[in-house]
Amino acid sequence: MLDDTDRRILRYYQAAPEQSAGSLAEQAGVTPSTLTRRLERLRDVGVLRGVRGVIHWPALGYEVEVSLRVTLDKTAPRALDEFMAEARLVPEVIEIQTFLGVVDVRLSVIARDLAHYQQLYRDRILPLPHIADIEALMHVARVKSDEKVPL
Repeated sequence: MLDDTDRRILRYYQAAPEQSAGSLAEQAGVTPSTLTRRLERLRDVGVLRGVRGVIHWPALGYEVEVSLRVTLDKTAPRALDEFMAEARLVPEVIEIQTFLGVVDVRLSVIARDLAHYQQLYRDRILPLPHIADIEALMHVARVKSDEKVPL
């Protein structure tokens, strides 16, 4: 599906998506019109899903991140759907992942400080439907966080 030119374009694009089309075309060794055509095709087939701003949330005062591993009550037929619908409504839940196994869902929650986290936990997390068990893991450091694909 992808040829060497596509991979080269993607490699330079993901390294610096904010650069101009002219600069990207030059780095990738293609003409600007070829670059535009290739990027459009990559968007059309779903390889490129958009450009987004990444906000460093500690700079906005969110100093605490907690991973919550949640096991749901599997006797309820729509437990996962109902839990997910409610969890999406909590603004401080920045990521939701589902799993197969003992743990069904992982929530990544941010808070300004421990007092704020405790309030969120009591008022917004514990009332979520169908929780059978929940385990909190306090983040200490993010050693690697990279969405780049090796191309």
